[in-house]
Amino acid sequence: MSLAARIAWDDTILPFQLDFADIRGRVARLDATLETILAQHDYPRPVAALVAEAALLTALIGQTIKLRWKLSLQVRGQGPIRLIATDYFGPSAEGEPARLRAYAGYDAEGMAAEGVRPFDLIGEGLFAILIDQGPGTSPYQGITPVAGHSLAHCAETYFAQSEQLPTRFALAMAEAREPGEAAHWRGGGVMLQHMPKASPVADRGASGFDGLLAAQDVLDGADAENWNRAVTLLETAEEVELMGPHVGSDGLLLRLFHEEAPRVFAPQPVQFGCTCSPGKVVMSLAECSAEEIAAMTTPEGVVTADCQFCGAHYAFDPADLGAGAGGPAAE
Repeated sequence: MSLAARIAWDDTILPFQLDFADIRGRVARLDATLETILAQHDYPRPVAALVAEAALLTALIGQTIKLRWKLSLQVRGQGPIRLIATDYFGPSAEGEPARLRAYAGYDAEGMAAEGVRPFDLIGEGLFAILIDQGPGTSPYQGITPVAGHSLAHCAETYFAQSEQLPTRFALAMAEAREPGEAAHWRGGGVMLQHMPKASPVADRGASGFDGLLAAQDVLDGADAENWNRAVTLLETAEEVELMGPHVGSDGLLLRLFHEEAPRVFAPQPVQFGCTCSPGKVVMSLAECSAEEIAAMTTPEGVVTADCQFCGAHYAFDPADLGAGAGGPAAE
């Protein structure tokens, strides 16, 4: 594959549909976007791997939202990794890139455990997806327990339990190295999801992780056969195929599902993007009293704020913050 062809699939999400099986899906490739997300922080390797997995899931799931909408994925745990948060911002206009950001909060001392899978460092917790449709609307939020052995399992359980939509992910992420280049993070994955049914089957009990619903609990008959066949084909994907760049997204689809009549749609470019700004910090502190602002003021006489997503640092004159203040004076 030529260099131009390889780059064409980097940082894109390719939607597709398997017409013969009534299944839709996406192929995601994250290269510079993922490297930029992880370069903002010096994460321990287990944390970086989970942030990469969460970013891939968010890209695959988020591609379905409309222009200017926002989809967030949050994982809150009781283990050393306390929080993983991601945001996918729908493109501002047709043809524009979507934006993706992610970060994690963790206890550095808890990272010392050896022989522990990164996912186990989350412990018991909650997996949530939030969709913000913009001003004048109430955000949608769905929550399920952290379940299974990976964030992908959590997402599959979420869709089966909350939406009754059979969903399967195949993901791969790693620090890749091209000849003569420095190592950098790269990831890729495929998402399969059965098209919504008018009357989903959910009366046979729950056979999934921790007694929650799974794909086999919400499908039967020909739908179940088609789904199982597509999942079996997906499971043949190798990590090097999922991540690329030597196999294009369309080539991967053709290799996996050529007998299922895959139909592709326009790819969605994606890039790192953060929405923090001095004005948003000021708004977040607008209801604070003078005493609360004073408590936040440093010995140098400023109030500071750091963005967890992009690392941006803001500093304000306390007189510009809180109820009745005039406006920001950011440095």
